[in-house]
Amino acid sequence: MNRVLIAGCGYLGTATAKLFLSQGWNVEGWTRTGSTASESSLPFALRAIDLSLTAAVKAAPGEFDVVIHSASTRGGEAADYARVYQGGVENLLERFPRSRLLFVSSTSVYAQSSGEWVDESSPADPLHERGRILRETESLVLSHGGRVARLAGIYGPERSALLRRVLANEASVDQKADRFVNQVHRDDAASALFKISQLADDGAQIWNVVDNEPLLLSECYRWLARRLNRSLAGSEGATAPRKRGESNKRISNARLRGQGWSPAYASFKEGMDQSVLPLA
Repeated sequence: MNRVLIAGCGYLGTATAKLFLSQGWNVEGWTRTGSTASESSLPFALRAIDLSLTAAVKAAPGEFDVVIHSASTRGGEAADYARVYQGGVENLLERFPRSRLLFVSSTSVYAQSSGEWVDESSPADPLHERGRILRETESLVLSHGGRVARLAGIYGPERSALLRRVLANEASVDQKADRFVNQVHRDDAASALFKISQLADDGAQIWNVVDNEPLLLSECYRWLARRLNRSLAGSEGATAPRKRGESNKRISNARLRGQGWSPAYASFKEGMDQSVLPLA
């Protein structure tokens, strides 16, 4: 039986672990918090291991066919990014040199700002330090024959930054500051990670994970407001201009769709209508 390690069993990692388990894999998850592991009722082994701690990773038992780094800093500063992403990957590569490593990165590494379409061949030159750390970590993974999944903004049951802003009356629309947002449902992200881990080695090592329909931020807010019968904060045009350096691009998932993957929720609106809002 194939074995997979989910190093970072949080919101996405847990969904990914359950998907691997449903496909007959032997699954182990790591979480930084000891209490979470000891209190777990998940149907797979969960260990309390901080993957940024070299000694803890070195001492971890077991071998795995696939290792997925899906830990998150939950925001965090540049030092947190270096510790969790760069340091975590270094530790995993040292401990599991024969495993196929898949690193969960972010489409934030693309700094394009004119609304253009972006694919895996497009320049990825982030302007902020956290993005540069992600790119350095990606390069480390690729240099060891691993794979990189660049995920768009994740939403799903009990989680959506856009929905939270509307519910908190913090969402407003400014046509002069409008930009495209790229989203992916948590379950589609999990299925993409499963798919990428199974692909044959054909030279393609970076994969964008995003739904089929980038939407303008204004369109997302207006749709949510109508769907929830709420008003947007302030008046249209009342927000400050878009921050300098803030990205504005449309991410293409054509490469992954070309391998047979297709999101169950083709757009943010579909995912919200079918998976999130009925539970809100």
